[in-house]
Amino acid sequence: MTRAERAAHVDRRLAELYPETPVPLDHRDAYTLLVAVLLSAQCTDLRVNQVTPALFELASRPEDMMRVPVEQIREIIRPCGLSPRKSKAISDLSRILVEQHAGEVPADFAALEALPGVGHKTASVVMAQAFGVPAFPVDTHIHRLAQRWKLTGGKNVDQTERDLKKLFPRGRWNELHLQIIFYGREHCTARGCDGTVCTLCREMFPRRRKGVVVTKS
Repeated sequence: MTRAERAAHVDRRLAELYPETPVPLDHRDAYTLLVAVLLSAQCTDLRVNQVTPALFELASRPEDMMRVPVEQIREIIRPCGLSPRKSKAISDLSRILVEQHAGEVPADFAALEALPGVGHKTASVVMAQAFGVPAFPVDTHIHRLAQRWKLTGGKNVDQTERDLKKLFPRGRWNELHLQIIFYGREHCTARGCDGTVCTLCREMFPRRRKGVVVTKS
């Protein structure tokens, strides 16, 4: 298969396997999604979903969160890791949303990435899942699978994102990035598949005998 043929195969098979693409992070609106995605850095979605109910019961709007002491936020989100940095970011971005954006999460990449603790991946998730804007957030699962499936030669997530955007139709980006994550978690895992085990790897590379060494982002 050529790279384009592999991309078409992945697109078709993942649409069959995951016709529904629920957002893995529990949230109520764009603001609670933004906070949840920020918390998910170096943390599992499961753990984030265990922590956010208590946090959002305390404050689920930026107007309320900005008044909560940072130490109180930190104590609640401690299980997510990096709590000193994340709690300050949540407090600071909440204040900025109130002071500069009328308490609303902006549907704009540049404005989102200007918020404390919000990088390109976080902004992409919010744009895709809260506002329906085509984006292709690349996490470790997507980066790993894109290399195993030879959809990218990139050594970092930025290059992988650019390559995937060229390969897949813009209208499929939002669903497809979730479908790849689901597949990477369930089948083509970091330890359970080395590029020779899971169904898609075997379908696209039937003659592959040696495992693929993935370059970390």
